Amino acid sequence: MTKHDLEASGPRGDRPKRRHFSAEYKLRILAEYDAAPPGEKGGILRREGLYDSSIQLWRKKRDEGALKGVSGGQQAASPETAKQRVKEKAEREKLERENARLQKKLAQTEAALEIMGKWHALLEEMSKGADSENS
Repeated sequence: MTKHDLEASGPRGDRPKRRHFSAEYKLRILAEYDAAPPGEKGGILRREGLYDSSIQLWRKKRDEGALKGVSGGQQAASPETAKQRVKEKAEREKLERENARLQKKLAQTEAALEIMGKWHALLEEMSKGADSENS
């Protein structure tokens, strides 16, 4: 009796096995799913036995560049590529924080300019009123 035979007859032997899909399959299904009209997308998922969450995950990985059309399954990212992605993500987050800070500062500056404009208009009205009283 092999180890595999023991596993199959064990308490969880009847559980379904996790499926693994090649990068080519994922890219092919994504292309088919994206090209399908709205009413036919569910049919593709049923035919392939997939969930919408799988499509969303595969699309995200494809957009990040993690899916490559290499035979033999999904290609693992090289350490250099992974480091580059981490650096790019950190830089993007830094720029997003700076952008948010600058947008807040711009809003404050615009509000101050609006107040200054109203203050200037009020002073002009007061000046006109004082000039007309002295005339």
